[in-house]
Amino acid sequence: MHIHILGICGTFMGGLAALAREAGHKVTGCDAGVYPPMSDQLRALGIDLIEGFGADQIALQPDMFVIGNVVSRARLPDGTPKFPLMEAILDAGLPYTSGPQWLAEHVLQGRHVLAVAGTHGKTTTTSMLAWILESAGQQPGFLIGGVPLNFGLSARLGAAQRPVPASTPLGATPLFVIEADEYDTAFFDKRSKFVHYRPRTAVLNNLEFDHADIFDDLAAIERQFHHLVRTVPPSGRVVTNGLEESLARVLHTGCWSEVTSFGAAVSDFYGVGDPQAFDVMHQGRRVARVEWALTGVHNQLNALAAIAAAHHVGVPPEQAANALATFQNVKRRMELRGTVGGVAVYDDFAHHPTALRTTLDGLRRSLGSSARILAVFEPRSNTMKLGAMKNQLPWALEPADLAFCHTAGLDWDAAEALAPLGVGPDQRAQTAADIDTLVAQVAQSARPGDHVVCMSNGGFGGIHAKLLQALATAR
Repeated sequence: MHIHILGICGTFMGGLAALAREAGHKVTGCDAGVYPPMSDQLRALGIDLIEGFGADQIALQPDMFVIGNVVSRARLPDGTPKFPLMEAILDAGLPYTSGPQWLAEHVLQGRHVLAVAGTHGKTTTTSMLAWILESAGQQPGFLIGGVPLNFGLSARLGAAQRPVPASTPLGATPLFVIEADEYDTAFFDKRSKFVHYRPRTAVLNNLEFDHADIFDDLAAIERQFHHLVRTVPPSGRVVTNGLEESLARVLHTGCWSEVTSFGAAVSDFYGVGDPQAFDVMHQGRRVARVEWALTGVHNQLNALAAIAAAHHVGVPPEQAANALATFQNVKRRMELRGTVGGVAVYDDFAHHPTALRTTLDGLRRSLGSSARILAVFEPRSNTMKLGAMKNQLPWALEPADLAFCHTAGLDWDAAEALAPLGVGPDQRAQTAADIDTLVAQVAQSARPGDHVVCMSNGGFGGIHAKLLQALATAR
């Protein structure tokens, strides 16, 4: 079929486009500000991209319009539609569906889906799981909200039949690993994306309040996670973080599948030792050892989740641990962008306060107490822009020696929120309304041996290259 994707440059929709193209469909798409890296990846696949959401795209006459959740019925200040193409689709009665729904019907059907859900670590854990299965010769398909460095692409269909069948009734069913997002599906389907995926293996990595723009409270998100649990078949497995009270509440509401826990000392899978080199214990018995390049307790938990999920489809823990030794992480997950004058500059996707804290804690554990960490961040997610978690920022940034906040687009006072750290020149925290001022603040404060971590879920105004240039000039 010919599908036309509205909002094609988003990570999820771009991955869907790549899968559809690989499956032989004709794919076109549009977005506002068609931007790399996704635009470059899609054009390389021969996918035509159109700038904007003009109603004239109706003339393409696709078999189906696939609607990304960036699209809404919103109006501009002058009263005209923000997405005229969507209005035209509705007016003409043309066929449309959401991205998750199209994926479920045309890609996931007939596959053993392993879905990784959670507030934090979804992309990293999904990438770990895909790499474990790949290393085990299973050639899994996957759709990941980032680019795993081991694969160099965010989505692929994988083998049509499992190359190494397991000795179970559905042991030959091909595997597909998907990052299972709790954000809503589309303007016409307010369920979480993940309820469409119908996994046989569901990983519940962690759960805390996020997405304040669409969820009123933690209980509302727990309800969506329980909707996911309801879709797992009796022969399926729910892999859950044994340290999370919120997930215990989700499962207490009802669970009809096998449950495997990880993380806590009483869990089925847990780790003993430093996060960079630890023994994997399964029901009290040592079954493997992970020695790898990643840092932080959060990544140790991600690894245990991936090992437990792979175990459900027949990969022994020892084989999974060996695969993790060669895991290269994901682009924008503590990715070193360069070192100038002894100052290392990293790019990290962290944006929720807990993610900021775990990223910085992991780096601190790795570097020790003597090295200086400079945290540079922008509250860019909808939740952070609303200020719902601004009071957690001093705690989140505590492991850093200095913190620098980009305040553009905020309607709350970042300096006031960061006051417990001390705000201003020669204090622990500084704020700036524009990128150039922020770069100047960091460059002036940095000294040889420092580690500068830039944290955002967006492009952050190209701050990494600007910082490296400013550091070079300063020296």
